[in-house]
Amino acid sequence: MQEDQLDQLLTCRLDSGRKAVEPCTIVIFGASGDLTARKLIPALYHLSVEKQMATPFRVVGFARREKSDDSFREEMKVALQQFSRTKVVDVLKWDAFAANLHYCQGDLTDPASYTKLAELLAGFPDERLRRNLLLYLSVGPSQFAPVVERCHAAGLLDQNDAGSCWQRVVVEKPFGRDLSSAYKLNADLTRFVHEKQIFRIDHYLGKETVQNILMFRFANSIFERLWNRESVDHVQITVSEKLGVGARGGYYEEAGALRDMVQNHLLQVLALVAMEPPVSLQAESVRDEKVKVLKAVRPLSPEDIARQVVRGQYFAGMIDNQLRVGYRQETKVATNSNMETYAALKLFIDNWRWSGVPFYLRTGKSLPLSASEVRIQFRPTPNVLFAAKSGGKLDPNALTLRLQPNEGISIRFNGKVPGTSTQVRPVRMHFGYDTEFGAYTPEAYERLLLEAMAGDATLFIRRDEVETAWGIVDPIRASWADKPLTNREFYSAGTWGPVAAEDLLAQSGHVWRDPQPLK
Repeated sequence: MQEDQLDQLLTCRLDSGRKAVEPCTIVIFGASGDLTARKLIPALYHLSVEKQMATPFRVVGFARREKSDDSFREEMKVALQQFSRTKVVDVLKWDAFAANLHYCQGDLTDPASYTKLAELLAGFPDERLRRNLLLYLSVGPSQFAPVVERCHAAGLLDQNDAGSCWQRVVVEKPFGRDLSSAYKLNADLTRFVHEKQIFRIDHYLGKETVQNILMFRFANSIFERLWNRESVDHVQITVSEKLGVGARGGYYEEAGALRDMVQNHLLQVLALVAMEPPVSLQAESVRDEKVKVLKAVRPLSPEDIARQVVRGQYFAGMIDNQLRVGYRQETKVATNSNMETYAALKLFIDNWRWSGVPFYLRTGKSLPLSASEVRIQFRPTPNVLFAAKSGGKLDPNALTLRLQPNEGISIRFNGKVPGTSTQVRPVRMHFGYDTEFGAYTPEAYERLLLEAMAGDATLFIRRDEVETAWGIVDPIRASWADKPLTNREFYSAGTWGPVAAEDLLAQSGHVWRDPQPLK
């Protein structure tokens, strides 16, 4: 039997216990926004075309602008042709999907608009479409609690979630701007909905490669046995962005890299990389272990922050032979702004598995390459035999999880260069998703919407998880308040960050391993 045929026979299908998707109505609040056109409608269309949606279903856009069902459908068709991952839209399939699209014109602040929405839903022919509701809050954070309260008042949300019907609320980030605001928002929401009804989205968790971190770790015993302080020297997590702030200057002046990326994306990846094996694949078991890891992150004192945290801001530089303006020259950015566009942290996890192992996290804008990856750097080879003869130049082994782009997993080890002389150099074994599976990687929102409709919260963030994450970054933000940036904290667009970030690793004899471009 050929090896590929054997691999097919050994494929384990784990979906038998997966929660079923029931007929429901998805209501998108803020449907005239960019997220609906770019992500939500394309994701729902592909789920429908691929028979992942239960039949029947309805999608209702709710926004202030006046539109008819037909004009809303036409707008979404144009958006789909631009943003769909398949680009070419099948007319017949679109028409079948579009028949389920509706629009409700209303003001988020007007209780009468929610009554109007309730009346629209009441006119749907199937009771499940009237009672099973996924309310997607594609609105500003200040509107999360008021929208939920008005939905509850209009009879669209039942906190008891009893009987055969259900209602769920999907909340986009940012979830608060610090620990106190996140705690208040959680308290405000849970006045009207139960915690199990709240699905806090971090689109990073919907990425196929991020989900594969758990599969890679816990389905392969050879790697799990190396996944601890005895074998691992340090871990680097990099999420770099080639683009600058651009038109989001107003938002970024409030958020910065720490709030925009570290508090959610990077800490989520850290939790998946460092967590203990859950007792089961049930949502709460997985989320319990993620929270345990975040709670084990060593608190940062002001002295620790000075030594272990770096910020940066880009100034004008060249990217792809084009001049990129500095952050302070971006639209809606103050000319003397000290907001960070780059952040790097050295964190320690105080538990048995990771005691003493530094985790380096970094993210930034206007860097040379857009990439997300995790690098597990193993301990150096003992200074005997080949290591001794190499004079300290023998490269330590490393395992890299490339989350995007060029998704895959690489292992670096040392091998002999062919020839009569004895030379050793690092070589790489690489697994690529495209090469191995030859299939598309679905958009993150497709998976997340499907799981929300099914009621599976594994890929969503729990209340204590988001509050613990804010507790990690809040002291950092406080320490940076009103402090001007120093010269060592600025970096040219098109470089890998400020000099201060290199110093951060040099303290421990480490260096950043930069993601490599596609080949």
